[in-house]
Amino acid sequence: MKITITGSLGNISKPLAEILIKNGHEVTIISSDPKKADDITALGAKPAIGSVSDVAFLTDAFTGADAIYTMVPPNFGAPHIRQYMAQTGKNYQEAIKAAGVKRVVNLSSIGAHLPEGTGPITGLYDVEQTLNSLDGVAVKHLRAGIFYINFFFDIGLIKNMGIMGNNYGEKTKLVMVHPRDIAVIAAQELQTPFEGKSHQYVVSDEQEMTEVVKTLGTAIGKPALPWVQFSDAEAFAGMTAAGMPEAIAAAYVEMGNAINSGKLYEDFKPTTWGNTKLADFAKEFAAVYAAQG
Repeated sequence: MKITITGSLGNISKPLAEILIKNGHEVTIISSDPKKADDITALGAKPAIGSVSDVAFLTDAFTGADAIYTMVPPNFGAPHIRQYMAQTGKNYQEAIKAAGVKRVVNLSSIGAHLPEGTGPITGLYDVEQTLNSLDGVAVKHLRAGIFYINFFFDIGLIKNMGIMGNNYGEKTKLVMVHPRDIAVIAAQELQTPFEGKSHQYVVSDEQEMTEVVKTLGTAIGKPALPWVQFSDAEAFAGMTAAGMPEAIAAAYVEMGNAINSGKLYEDFKPTTWGNTKLADFAKEFAAVYAAQG
């Protein structure tokens, strides 16, 4: 099969490409960074260097593909994150239509069933709706849980203040996933015929924050590491102080509220479980924590 992947050599796209190449498929990887071209070639894939904002470029990269994997590249510099994400979905839609692609596996998120109140995830709601409007194209949305690797952002807080925290409580349920597990499921879906428009939840583990903190804390030699629930204002101030643009920080505060209330999980029904459990990720977390000195 000929398969085109967006997402450059990211946490999902690189292992996804490796699986597909190992299985004998002809893989094209889209990246906006010309410096990645040699690494993509060394991986055994064909580089397509350009921007997801360029519909003509996307059309060319998608043309001839039996299936494509789409994701919205992160862009913390976007002044309006939802508009950026929605427009990226529209660019994909136009290019898919022009290129005649018939099968799409799209990275989405838990909570993408909601049009409002989930922060940055509302942009993925827009993307799902846009891709679902394609006639004659099979689309499967992978609604992923919260990435384990997001906990790496807590390392500075642990080292500087001896805590972990956010604007949701310690009894809050967190549905998590490892990017490698998403890659495995995405590879399965890209290689397996399907029809219509559908979604499936892709998660690796589900735990209360108390258990998350205990597991990660124990892995770094801090079994009594506390979880602190910040106010929205405190969470916002912490993110902006760390350099996050105000609009992005506000969106993540809103997402935290959706997690805290359980709103994010209203439609969640586990359909595909990854192999990487919290205890497995804790070993990675400990290694990154130690490497940061």
